[in-house]
Amino acid sequence: MRVKSKLPRKQRKALFKAPLHHRQKLISAHLSVELREELGIRSLPVRKGDTVLIMRGALRDVEGKVTEVNLKRLQVFVDGATRDKADGTTINIPIHPSNLMILKLDLGDKRRKAILQRKAMEKEEIFEE
Repeated sequence: MRVKSKLPRKQRKALFKAPLHHRQKLISAHLSVELREELGIRSLPVRKGDTVLIMRGALRDVEGKVTEVNLKRLQVFVDGATRDKADGTTINIPIHPSNLMILKLDLGDKRRKAILQRKAMEKEEIFEE
């Protein structure tokens, strides 16, 4: 998603009006040091089933699995990041993906494996040049 203007209002407008295939990239989170060394990439979009660590906010250092990813609102819901309401019900707290670090990837999806292979190939091509 490329916005030519540097005006904050236009940057925000571009985020709010971004199509789903651009929003998928906007929910990227950093990989842990071990995954970064193993895969040779720095970040990946968060998906349901990944194990993440919350790095910022009141729920810092909470580790859990991603239960839901909301592309429309750019929110991630983590198992263990919950709050009790006044009436006693428990709700999940939405977290922005920039505040997360991926600890373990869910590789059950063949498309995700293809993404990792493609990124590794791109990395090798850069070093060859």
